Amino acid sequence: MHDTEQKEEKVTIWEVVKSVFAAMLGVQSDKNRQRDFKQSSMLPYILVGVVFVVLFVVGLIGVVSLIMPNE
Repeated sequence: MHDTEQKEEKVTIWEVVKSVFAAMLGVQSDKNRQRDFKQSSMLPYILVGVVFVVLFVVGLIGVVSLIMPNE
C-alpha cells in the first residue's frame, strides 16, 4: 500500500460523539478532523450535533430558570 492510499476507517458512535463535542469546543485535532471528513456519511455527525445543541439549549434554559426569580 502506498503512503497516499489510506483505507477508510469506520468510526464508532462514541468516536462520533467525542468528535462532535471536540469540534463544538474548538479543540478538534487535525488527525481526527481528517478522519471525520473521510467518512462516507455525514448523517451521524449531523444527528449527534443536533442532539448536542438541543441538550445545550435545554441546559441553559434550566440554569436561567433556576437563577431568575419566579414571579
